[in-house]
Amino acid sequence: MAFNLTRRRFLQSASLAAASIPLSKVVSAETGFVQSPLEPKGSLKEETATGGICEMCFWRCQLIGKKRDGRLIKLEGNPKSIDNGTSICARGNAGIKLLYDPDRLKYPLKNVGERGKPVWKRISWEEALEECSSKLKGVVDKYGPQGIAVFPHGSTAKYPMHFFERTVGTHNVSEASFFQCRGIRDTAYWATIGKAPGENVDMPNSKAIMLLGSHIGENVHVSHVKSFIKGLQNGSKLIVVDPRYSAAAAKSDVWVKIKPGTDTAFLLAIMNYLVKTEKYDVDFIDEWADGFDEFAEGIADWTFEKAAKECNIPVEQIKEVADILADNAPNVSIHPGRHVSWYGNDFQRQRSLACLTALLGAYYVEGGWVPGIKPKVGKVSWAKHDHGDEHNLNYNEDEELRHPFTPPGTPTELIRDAALTGKPYPIKGCVIWGQNPIQTIPGQEKMKDVLRQMDFVMCVDVMPTDATMWADILLPEASYLERFDLVKTGTQWDFSEKHQQYITARMPLVEPMFERKDNVFITNAIAKGMGHEEEIPVKTVEEMVEKNLAVAGLSIAQLKKEDGIHLRDGKDPYGIPEDFEVLLYNEDIEDAGFPGVPTYMPVEPPPAGFARLLYGRVPVHTFNRTQNNAWLNFAMPENPVWINDETANKLGLKDGDIVGLVNSEGFKSRTTTTVKVTPGIRKDSVYMAHGYGSANPLLSVAVNAGVDDTSLMTKIAIDPETGAHGMRNNFVKLIKDGKVLDIPA
Repeated sequence: MAFNLTRRRFLQSASLAAASIPLSKVVSAETGFVQSPLEPKGSLKEETATGGICEMCFWRCQLIGKKRDGRLIKLEGNPKSIDNGTSICARGNAGIKLLYDPDRLKYPLKNVGERGKPVWKRISWEEALEECSSKLKGVVDKYGPQGIAVFPHGSTAKYPMHFFERTVGTHNVSEASFFQCRGIRDTAYWATIGKAPGENVDMPNSKAIMLLGSHIGENVHVSHVKSFIKGLQNGSKLIVVDPRYSAAAAKSDVWVKIKPGTDTAFLLAIMNYLVKTEKYDVDFIDEWADGFDEFAEGIADWTFEKAAKECNIPVEQIKEVADILADNAPNVSIHPGRHVSWYGNDFQRQRSLACLTALLGAYYVEGGWVPGIKPKVGKVSWAKHDHGDEHNLNYNEDEELRHPFTPPGTPTELIRDAALTGKPYPIKGCVIWGQNPIQTIPGQEKMKDVLRQMDFVMCVDVMPTDATMWADILLPEASYLERFDLVKTGTQWDFSEKHQQYITARMPLVEPMFERKDNVFITNAIAKGMGHEEEIPVKTVEEMVEKNLAVAGLSIAQLKKEDGIHLRDGKDPYGIPEDFEVLLYNEDIEDAGFPGVPTYMPVEPPPAGFARLLYGRVPVHTFNRTQNNAWLNFAMPENPVWINDETANKLGLKDGDIVGLVNSEGFKSRTTTTVKVTPGIRKDSVYMAHGYGSANPLLSVAVNAGVDDTSLMTKIAIDPETGAHGMRNNFVKLIKDGKVLDIPA
């Protein structure tokens, strides 16, 4: 999107910037949501603070902060970092606008209205924590620990999540990062190579890179993007398989404009070709793989012609991709992706990626899949008790797993169904910590019904998201710039350089303002009120960080002396471990009632007049989490809907037209956005950035800006092996000037 700076917009931005400095504590006694006036400049004393770890996305780049009179005025990458170095992205730079956002939660609040239409009353921490602990204890006393559901997200949610899961004893925990993002990837690779893959591809040293729906360059995970760019600079061939001409596709040698939902068919045809022409790595397969004969037989009918018809792409292009991969093997980066919960057939696609990597011999070699060897640190948390599986919703009446390859926790849909039906038991207490389940989970109205029927809902967050509108008690958490938190470890992103490891810990760059508290303080108080005081593992978050660092022989004081990052010699990550094994055919998967060899599962095509709704990332936003950030909103205030240029011409649409959307179930978007006309999208699909269209009026910048794509995800699709959601199975039409436009076939 063009960055057009008019005088009016400049003045608007300047006003927002000025209003976002909450220096005095002039607040409403009822809500706590009031912008603060400016403070005098003071002495202008300047200093640099180290030990920052970004949380504007989950990539967590290492930071330093420039301060003036105790106020943070600039964020930079830590020069000592072997991860992101001095580089941070637009979102990382804009962390200051999160820190000083006037709309941030400041005080504990009690909803004296109704859920979804809250009326907030400011209360004390003592009152808030007493109510949270007594209400949650009441749920446990009446319904058992299974009566509580937890929706956590982010580093600070781990400590409270483990309290409710390990100590209280609920199985009903659903992390969006697993069930609406990467969980399918992790379990599919576990079922193939016995390990979760991470994003451990050695792109700098690759000869070919294949991205299948991976939005590198739009997610802007700094060290990852650096790795990707270095691979391209070193001459690596780039293959991008995506229905949309993404930022990565713009750098590609081959862009495969694939029909959505057919990726597995594409991969099966490539693997069948490699097997039948003996272009696979025979030695690697003989030594490290099991089930090759069953695998070869299971994929034998996937010819290029069959896949081309299914995927709506040329036969010649599939062969071109297969030959590029074969000719450059084993130095090939087959990226496992991250956000992979797409169509409800995703486990099989992720298994296919893992098996293709094996056929190319691309495990533990330069340019292939290479897990960096990280240093060991502690993981202090709540002691894990055996609560049994009697109340685990993933088990059916015959004590068999409904979704045997589920990520950690319980599939979201099983929790929601139990809450709404009361079967096999009621779920009446809900803890939402850093997650926004209104805008991360398909079936938005269903999620609202789940929250309506709760006896008690507690939310902890930094910002007033849409989910916080459904809380009874809303607690303000310190931001990542104001707290101690995680210990992060890793290796340098280019394995061909000197092998190094790093250890860093998040340390506050500024003191918390207003009455914001950290996760350990909040969780411990609730644990004490629920009768678990004797099981509290640490008294403060600093103590937790110290204990985790002590395992590596470090301390907070030592890290501060080392500018926030401890470096040590690493280990050569290349070379296959003796216990490594690839299961091309997995008997356990077959015994569970699913295909033991990667298998293509067709998805429903768009009905007549509709296009499939696709969504994804943009460089300046982390989904909904950054929408209220004044700097980032200024850069991209809405999410234009991409539509194919030929289709747009037939519909009489042009760039910038204002449209709404309606899905195949008749649900209309609350808000509108603009049209982006482009040849870079298939005719059977439209695309928009995820996370826009917030409904919470306390978000003065983000409210009603753009269209909430999740609100249009009313068709629920479930990946059968994992229970995770498929989130690209909804179909839409555009609405212009009140007229619904049919998408041509």
